[in-house]
Amino acid sequence: MPTPLPGLAKRWMHSFEEDHGDVAVYRPSDYAFPPARGRDGIEFSDDGSFTEWAVGRGDAREPVPGRWETAAGDTVAVSTDRGGQQVLEVVHLGPDRLEVRRRADD
Repeated sequence: MPTPLPGLAKRWMHSFEEDHGDVAVYRPSDYAFPPARGRDGIEFSDDGSFTEWAVGRGDAREPVPGRWETAAGDTVAVSTDRGGQQVLEVVHLGPDRLEVRRRADD
């Protein structure tokens, strides 16, 4: 199932140093990040699977599986096995940068 948001399907790590206002900035997992104590992330796959990469014990990343689907406009609805749903408004999507605004499920 190809995504209507080309380039979204990959692992993105939170570049919290670049967050601005209520917008969270993510970079591809192979980006040269500055040193940080734990870095969370999100991963979208073309088959609709989603993984939230949470910071766990010893700053290791722990996968939290889930699902995602496109919603109205440039938004993506995500849910995880941890529970709850949220809508991510895609503010910017480029090959080396993803910016999203998180909202509660509409």
